Amino acid sequence: MAKAPQVAKTVTRADLAEAVYQRVGLSRTESAELVETVLAEISDVLVNGANVKLSSFGSFLVRSKSERIGRNPKTGVEVPITPRRVMVFKPSNIMKGRVNGDVVADEAE
Repeated sequence: MAKAPQVAKTVTRADLAEAVYQRVGLSRTESAELVETVLAEISDVLVNGANVKLSSFGSFLVRSKSERIGRNPKTGVEVPITPRRVMVFKPSNIMKGRVNGDVVADEAE
């Protein structure tokens, strides 16, 4: 019998703030403010339609999708899907390697 896949824990803003607190040495309040500031800046840039590239991590890209015809899977009725902007994340090759357990040149040294 195959094992069910293990569900990974979701990392929250509080977890990120705690990591900053433990690694950087700022107070817990300052760490939480720093995390909020970084996330707000990333959000603002994306809302304005620009992309965010974090070296060795990946890029957050905003793409425009045009109007198209979709289909309701239950009824089969065609419905128009309105144009919209979507955000996608494209991991860097270094991040892909880390996720897959590969030794990456930056980490090997």
